Amino acid sequence: MTIWSTMRRAIAMASRSLIRQPARATLGVLGVAAVGALLLDMLLLSEGLIVSMRDLLARTGYDVRVTATEDLPRNGPRLHDVQTTLATIAALPAVRSALAVRFVDAEVNLAPDMTIDVSLEGVTGQAPHPWTVLRGRDIRDAGEVVVNDSIVTASGVAPGAELMLQADCGAGTEALPQSRLRVVGVADFPFELTNEHTIGTTLETATAACGAEGPLQASVILVTSAGDPDAAVKAIRTARPDLGAATNEQVLGRIQETGFTYFRQISSVLTTITLSFALLLIAVLLTVSVNQRLGEIAALRALGFSRGRVVADVLCESALIVGSGGLLSLPTGAVLAAFLDRILKNMPGIPSELHFFVFQPSALELHIALLAATAVLAALYPMHIVARLPIAATLRDQVAE
Repeated sequence: MTIWSTMRRAIAMASRSLIRQPARATLGVLGVAAVGALLLDMLLLSEGLIVSMRDLLARTGYDVRVTATEDLPRNGPRLHDVQTTLATIAALPAVRSALAVRFVDAEVNLAPDMTIDVSLEGVTGQAPHPWTVLRGRDIRDAGEVVVNDSIVTASGVAPGAELMLQADCGAGTEALPQSRLRVVGVADFPFELTNEHTIGTTLETATAACGAEGPLQASVILVTSAGDPDAAVKAIRTARPDLGAATNEQVLGRIQETGFTYFRQISSVLTTITLSFALLLIAVLLTVSVNQRLGEIAALRALGFSRGRVVADVLCESALIVGSGGLLSLPTGAVLAAFLDRILKNMPGIPSELHFFVFQPSALELHIALLAATAVLAALYPMHIVARLPIAATLRDQVAE
């Protein structure tokens, strides 16, 4: 008899055993489904933000970021004399295009007694703008702006309308004059925060809103390399050693080391807890099942069933429970991940396009491997009981009862 034939017979017997005890089988499958769904979500969470941010950075088309220091663009000092710096970087053979961006906090007056906080992004350079126009057109001249849908919803403005904006550029307590800006389009900003009001315009317009004169300043220069981001970073650092240049992967590495370790730690802890619960659940159910069928198992051994055959029956029973629950955990985990993702995205400082739970083939493979290991480990003790079962003594006990 081949191994495959033995396993097929063992699976058939394990299936009949589960059918005869539907309550126990249902409890085991539903328990594994719940645990497996949480396990899958924790595996997706461990790398979800990094994968999502990597995809978001790739979609913008910029693969190198240049700042005044190694700090993040919004928090670090500004780049000075932007036009000269931009021209120097854009002229490098390893660079295809470059775009300077300045982030400015501001307020938009919707009515005499109503204002909303906005984030103003002023850009200059020959590269495509870091937003996608949805309606209307893109900016062409100073004084023109594009707004996101959040501002449209809050204010009801449309292309052709005017906005009164007052910038807050760190100028102290002195209030800056208001700027009259004309809306020419509605755009999607990839890195805008959830429910954030965002406006895109020229760097000259953003500088004028701050009441500044002289050379333009920027928060970051976004660079598209000629094909090799590392070569572009090396060339920029050689040409301007006073600046901080980093590829997308280097930026992700810094963020992963500082900002996202919390989610990985939470994922590891909850993964361990869920696997321990699944292990105990299946082990208890199988042990109870085996203890209830000791007489049946002893009789089968007396009829000629080998020790390996009855041990395989227990292992297959564990595999059927975990396998059925594991399959049910996939859609359950997907629904749970979508629900949790919506909750977590309401955290402050999270771009609306980022996701905490991102499907990855490697996570699914690890999910299957962990459940398979759980099925084997949970069956070890019941398999030990069956393998060491004294046939004659067990049959006598059954007859005496």
